[in-house]
Amino acid sequence: MKVQHLATALAVTAVAACVPAAAQQPSPGVAPVTSVVSAPAPQIVTSGQGETKITPDRATLEISVQTRAATAAEAGSQNARKQTAVLDALKKLGFANDQLSTSGYNLYPEMAYDRNGGRPRVTGYTATNSVRVDVRDIGMIGRAIDASLEAGANMVSSLNFYSSTLENARREALTRAVADARSDAEAIARAAGGTLGGLIEIASMQTGFPGPVPMLQRAMEKDAAAVATPIEPGQQTISAMVTARWAFVANR
Repeated sequence: MKVQHLATALAVTAVAACVPAAAQQPSPGVAPVTSVVSAPAPQIVTSGQGETKITPDRATLEISVQTRAATAAEAGSQNARKQTAVLDALKKLGFANDQLSTSGYNLYPEMAYDRNGGRPRVTGYTATNSVRVDVRDIGMIGRAIDASLEAGANMVSSLNFYSSTLENARREALTRAVADARSDAEAIARAAGGTLGGLIEIASMQTGFPGPVPMLQRAMEKDAAAVATPIEPGQQTISAMVTARWAFVANR
């Protein structure tokens, strides 16, 4: 009985194997499943850089008065008198209150240390009062320094130049960077036997975006006011960089 069943199964299998391929096609009205993979459209990626130069027209100046005395009260009192005189001198030059601000004040004891390990002792006190001056006319920097020294200032700790047109200069540098990237992309497209298509993506990268440029950092003596202080702001270079992605159109 088992042998008969096995023979029947083998016969059915053989018949199925002999069915023509056409008979195995989907029934009418049933769409066959197909898959189409399209190649990615060719693209060109370039980067460009642009620069522009500007001459600073603004500056911040930090002027300090430093005094020393046997007591903290006396050091502070002397400092207050001298710094008031400095502020008055700056105001006489035309600097308004909103251009003058205190940038720092400290008062500390001067210590003497015993080489034999004894207790240190206070030998005096030093007071330092610093004022930041917002200079909106570069030609006034030298006059501000000289007037401050004559009034009692004895330190000019920093002079930083900057430009009030920095944003315009940065955008001009970006415009040049985009033009540079496009020129390279067009050259690549021609060399590859096609033309440049539309812009797909573009991004800017921060490169040369300068802050205030320090030009001076030194202590100054009152006698230095005998000669006018020369100041040269020079120029700042603003640079920008972009990366762009373009479509490539092949010639037909």
